[in-house]
Amino acid sequence: MIDITLDPIAFTIGSFPVHWYGICYAVGLAAVYLILVREARRRGQDPEHVGNAMVIVAIAALIGGRLYHVIDQWAIYQSDPITAILPIMRQSDGSYAFAGFSGLGVPGGIVTGTLAGWYLTRRWKVDFATWADIVAPGLFAMQAIGRIGNFFNQELYGPPTSLPWGIAIDCAHRVAAYPCEAFPLATTHFHPLFLYESLSGIVGAAVLLWLARRRDSRLVPGDLLLIFFIWYGTTRFVLEFLRSGNWTFFGIPTAQIVSAIFVIVGLVLLWYRHGPGRPASNRADPTPDEPDEPDEAEITPERSAGQTGTPAA
Repeated sequence: MIDITLDPIAFTIGSFPVHWYGICYAVGLAAVYLILVREARRRGQDPEHVGNAMVIVAIAALIGGRLYHVIDQWAIYQSDPITAILPIMRQSDGSYAFAGFSGLGVPGGIVTGTLAGWYLTRRWKVDFATWADIVAPGLFAMQAIGRIGNFFNQELYGPPTSLPWGIAIDCAHRVAAYPCEAFPLATTHFHPLFLYESLSGIVGAAVLLWLARRRDSRLVPGDLLLIFFIWYGTTRFVLEFLRSGNWTFFGIPTAQIVSAIFVIVGLVLLWYRHGPGRPASNRADPTPDEPDEPDEAEITPERSAGQTGTPAA
């Protein structure tokens, strides 16, 4: 069992606290940048687009993620809406203090980030599907690293468990379903849902990078992003069964509804894009560092002559 409950603040710069949650997301963004630059070069795309786009897409994703979280947790913010917009909290004397950057709903960030990416590809006249495949593994990496921040904030956990990797949650961070009076702090541990999602992200990133390099793959440009939607949506849908205090819509957790939409859209588009004749005509061109070997039937007399050093007839 993991009995450690860490301080969410890593250190302070003057009076400004730096939270572990923010550090995890910063490290995640750095990992995304490295993956995207490498994948862009491998596919013959301009890596300069990565740096130019990341700020815009990241801001869009933060706005969408924050909006999703605020709607989800509106009961916390409705009495003081300004705290939903700014990273502050009201103190007992009525003044405000910096509260750190936390509280993001990944589904909202995925939607707004994808829309921002689509807009930028249109503006820069580059292929959205190709760049979607470049970005998809990075999304998993961001998820895998960023979710570790939930451990420091003692959030995104499930029901009590006796499994060896169960984590302790102090009384101040318990949801209403698990008060310390009924679930003593010394003996109660919980499912680390953030860890399950993080591990899913690590495996997902590895699978997408492997698929992107397969020479016998029938994937067409844009398929990796659709696989990400299906993978992430399925993972989140299943994990929502273990959460308490979910934002619900007619009794159904909203995250499950959104996740189901991700999965359905991904499956439908994959099915449509792989109809008769479409994979062959739309298949991605070989990447620059992995050129196709020409078939014997494609070797012309001129090429044959050039290879042997004798003039063509």
